[in-house]
Amino acid sequence: MAAAAPPPPPTAAPEPNMVPETSPIGHPVFSRIRLATPLDVPFIHKLIHQMAVFERLTHLFSATESNLSSSLFTSPPFKSFTVFLLEVSRSPFPATLPSPDFTPLLKTHNLDLPIEDPESHNFTPDTLNDVAVAGFVLFFPNYSSFLAKPGFYIEDIFVREPYRRKGFGSMLLTAVAKQAVKMGYGRVEWVVLDWNANAIKFYEQMGAQILQEWRVCRLTGDALQAFDNVNI
Repeated sequence: MAAAAPPPPPTAAPEPNMVPETSPIGHPVFSRIRLATPLDVPFIHKLIHQMAVFERLTHLFSATESNLSSSLFTSPPFKSFTVFLLEVSRSPFPATLPSPDFTPLLKTHNLDLPIEDPESHNFTPDTLNDVAVAGFVLFFPNYSSFLAKPGFYIEDIFVREPYRRKGFGSMLLTAVAKQAVKMGYGRVEWVVLDWNANAIKFYEQMGAQILQEWRVCRLTGDALQAFDNVNI
């Protein structure tokens, strides 16, 4: 009679998960949306130029830091031209106290891959805290006679290339929409280039209506200046 085979060795118990429950998953990035100040003008100027390059409109770009400084910050926030800056960092932003104007919005993003930003040195307001400016939105009040309510018009919304498709654009748009709701405004409007299919899809996913039947009309440059000599 054959001898019985020895019992199989005991199955090793699974090793306990040594990762603390509070550890972030993947590559955490911390973001903050705050009101821009005159000290941010150099970054705003660079962002507008990058936007002009992306939109193939550099031939229309003539803004200078001096022009922006003298025109953007002449009124309290939300009463005229207002800029929200999007900042990102690999370290958490400090908690901020509520502000009567606007309390910065903070969020943590757990990304699968780290963000490579070769231009971060040009967009760093705070080198000690590893903060980089990643985007902005510029907007101002308008008015709807049909609603008999004010609203916001978004002149520019832009996210730098390394930070796209990661939820930062929706943060900027949401920040403006939330402020409009807070102030009892009736709508938020902006325009989009007809060739920018990705942006159109993104705006539709955010709930925006694309008004195909409307066209933008603009007087600028010599055509506008000619009216100085027109008698009414």
